[in-house]
Amino acid sequence: MATEVNNQKSRRAFDISFKLQVAQMVKIQGLSISQVCKDMKLGESAVRRWVSQFEAEQQGQSGAGKPLTVEHQRIRQLELENRQLRGDVEILKKASAFFARELR
Repeated sequence: MATEVNNQKSRRAFDISFKLQVAQMVKIQGLSISQVCKDMKLGESAVRRWVSQFEAEQQGQSGAGKPLTVEHQRIRQLELENRQLRGDVEILKKASAFFARELR
């Protein structure tokens, strides 16, 4: 009887505070990425992404991934809310113009 073995590793999920802590270990404490990966059993590409996200946020940029710092999380949330509100305003402008024409 042959059994099928799944050779794929299961994808692990890390919370934002953990990612921030790992990025700070590299950037602030000066540890190498390879050493942090070895010590914490993490993939090098993921840690490199977290570090580059952290660097971007330190320079005031938004970066490519999910924000790591609380400030950038809040900025991202406010930007989303701002876009939604601008869309709502546009809809209201069009609706008011439509009803203004109907009243004439």
